[in-house]
Amino acid sequence: MTAPPASTDAEPRRARAPQSWLKSLAVYREPPVVRMLFLGFSAGLPLLLVFGTLSFWLREAGIDRTTIGFISWVALAYAFKWAWAPLVDRLPLPWLTARLGRRRSWLIASQLAIAAGLTGMALTDPALHLRLLVSFALLTALASATQDIALDAYRIESAATEKQAALAAAYQTGYRLAMIWAGAGALAIAARFDPNEAEYHFAPWTIAYLAMAATMAVGVAATLLAPEPAVTVAPLLPREGSALQRLATWLHGAAISPFADFLRRYRWQAVLLLLLIASYRMSDVVMGVMANPFYRDMGFTKDEVAAVSKVYGVVMTLAGAFVGGVLSLRIGVLRTLFAGAVLSAATNLLFAWLATRGHDLAFLVFAISADNLSAGIASSAFVAYLSGLTSVAYSATQYALFSSVMLLAPKYIAGWSGWAVDNFGYVSFFIGTALLGLPVLLLVLLVSRQTAKAAAAP
Repeated sequence: MTAPPASTDAEPRRARAPQSWLKSLAVYREPPVVRMLFLGFSAGLPLLLVFGTLSFWLREAGIDRTTIGFISWVALAYAFKWAWAPLVDRLPLPWLTARLGRRRSWLIASQLAIAAGLTGMALTDPALHLRLLVSFALLTALASATQDIALDAYRIESAATEKQAALAAAYQTGYRLAMIWAGAGALAIAARFDPNEAEYHFAPWTIAYLAMAATMAVGVAATLLAPEPAVTVAPLLPREGSALQRLATWLHGAAISPFADFLRRYRWQAVLLLLLIASYRMSDVVMGVMANPFYRDMGFTKDEVAAVSKVYGVVMTLAGAFVGGVLSLRIGVLRTLFAGAVLSAATNLLFAWLATRGHDLAFLVFAISADNLSAGIASSAFVAYLSGLTSVAYSATQYALFSSVMLLAPKYIAGWSGWAVDNFGYVSFFIGTALLGLPVLLLVLLVSRQTAKAAAAP
């Protein structure tokens, strides 16, 4: 196997000595870290409801796999959030911004829009009104992407660089718990009110999605109770010059300067960094679209999938996020990124094996447990790495750029996942998604080497 990255810590901003284990663990008691757990939950809730859980619902409603794959392109909203990130970064919202501040006003507005979109989905039967359901899913995805922009900036501005790994771990723990709730929880609720699993019924899904919409209250409460970061930014428009000159100056500062700042700081290495960001989550994202249709086609019921995810998924998610955060502090972000990339690709092979075994509940437990553990480790390190690449002056826009690059290619390729399964079968599909993770290992090694050289330079 390829050797792990060099021992040099790969913090993008500055090198640091490893902390003791006790000091590394104590950071999880600090208020900003605890707060990020609940805000991370708010961020993670909508994703599966327009992605994985929705695909289970659509498959049960009789929608073919190829169509389900294309509908997953709704999640491309997350890949284009850089386009309106400058507005979220600098544009005040009427009434809300004056009362809540720049970050919290956008958080509240987006959280309420998510709840509205989920409610619309809950009241729309895909078997009868598929296009309308997709429209509500798109609204939910756009609002969720907007929440991500504001929340990523809030997290970055809430603590110093050395605390970002802990904040990322708390964020990822909340995020992954929300995904368990939006996945296993929604399936369990739908199963509880389903009179017959052998037939499709719309009412159970209505109840499940209304419950998910109500759960957005967690994010709303966390936002209202959280303090606004004490970060000073330039005014929306300059005070001097004509209206056109002032608008042009603001557009340059809000939309062009963040990207120019990134290129100026990393020069040609920016291309290498963007390639790593674009490919790191490829195998997981592409596989994720077909995971729930796969469970359905293998004969697993909503109750079975929900039960496995609730117990083993939650435990392994917590363990993965915790281990990822501690390892990032202890051995460095890039070493943890490398380990996460290896594990993420390897666990996809377990699903290929499961496809040859059929309805094997014990093996499903093993596969989901391993998948959640590896995802928790990889995600915590990756969020910390992206946070370290940003400049505080442009935190929202730059992080939105990075997270958009992270999702654009994977989400587009994932749209063809249903077609791939229909033409090549589940075994070949899962093996293919594992192979997508191999180039990531080389990119992590290259980034690690360049980071070590930059740290050693006078």
